[in-house]
Amino acid sequence: MGPQCGRQLLHQPAVRPDPPGFRVVHEHGCTRFCHADTLLTVTVQEQLEQLRAEIRRHEYLYYVLDRPEITDAEFDGLMRRLRELEQAHPEIPVPPDSPTQRVGGAPREGFVKVRHSSPMLSLDNALNEGELRDFDRRVRELLQGEPFAYVAELKLDGLSMAVHYENGVMRQAITRGDGTEGEDVTENARTIRTVPLRSLDAPWPRFEVRGEVIMTKAAFERLNAEREEQGLPLYANPRNSAAGSLRVLDPSITAARQLEYHAYFLLVDGRPALPSHWESLEMLVRLGFRVGAERRLCRDVEDLLAFCREWEEKRDSLPYEIDGVVAKVDSVDQQQRLGWTAKAPRWAIAFKFTPRQAETVLENIEVQVG
Repeated sequence: MGPQCGRQLLHQPAVRPDPPGFRVVHEHGCTRFCHADTLLTVTVQEQLEQLRAEIRRHEYLYYVLDRPEITDAEFDGLMRRLRELEQAHPEIPVPPDSPTQRVGGAPREGFVKVRHSSPMLSLDNALNEGELRDFDRRVRELLQGEPFAYVAELKLDGLSMAVHYENGVMRQAITRGDGTEGEDVTENARTIRTVPLRSLDAPWPRFEVRGEVIMTKAAFERLNAEREEQGLPLYANPRNSAAGSLRVLDPSITAARQLEYHAYFLLVDGRPALPSHWESLEMLVRLGFRVGAERRLCRDVEDLLAFCREWEEKRDSLPYEIDGVVAKVDSVDQQQRLGWTAKAPRWAIAFKFTPRQAETVLENIEVQVG
């Protein structure tokens, strides 16, 4: 007899030469690699890593760049192959950043409070164009006429969350809470497809991403339709749905709600990672995060106002709810010099869209005497 065969690796005929030190044996329609167990494990490990890397690449193309190269069925096939290979080799530990590890763990009894690396402050609001011009005037005065630019981003209507990474692996997710400390929602955040379990190549051993957890209009409608069928109370709006879905104690419920995470800040040691906010947004995309494509680098307040007017008119065309535009001074050096008040930065403001109005028709009145 030949050498003892190891575990089955492939279910298709081999199409490549025998690897050095291995002999490929075909029997019963299967291909087996025969060699010492230690070398066999290395080969399986390589297959697992290649498959995980390929799945991460397709997640990035689909969720971040919106340029999928394969169909949903083909992606599901890759996930199925990875899951089967991991299950077939329990002697190889499954890392926490494997794509199969998004949903796991039993329901929790509660959430632990965690302090933020730096405060997650709220923003002052501009309720009309006049107030936005007043903000611009204050910035120009504080910078004493020094040239500057604004970064304009859509203000998503969701729940703010910070995500921490160590050596490229997602380690912890914390809700905004009161701005000083929030709740540890790591297990739930792992189920959100647009939260990478492993970032793409990062130049820092540790970094933090801040962004907004949202529910799209389509996901909100599906959720309420399901609740109506089950005789459950309906959610009022996508924002409440997103917040409630992130803070449930069972991660499998969060996974079923199809939440999204849109990143807007990149920090290292609690401070901005790069010299400009625009550079940080571009780096977030390279790291594997979804960043709002509808953003603009504005040279002055008139350019900023044009962006605000454009998206107030086009807001209904988006797949998610927005309630305004966030404007930030682009230069981090200028941000530092402008500083903060006790509650908000002086270098950023939220321009709020005019609230939607609707008419209610009173069809009947019943008068009762009691």
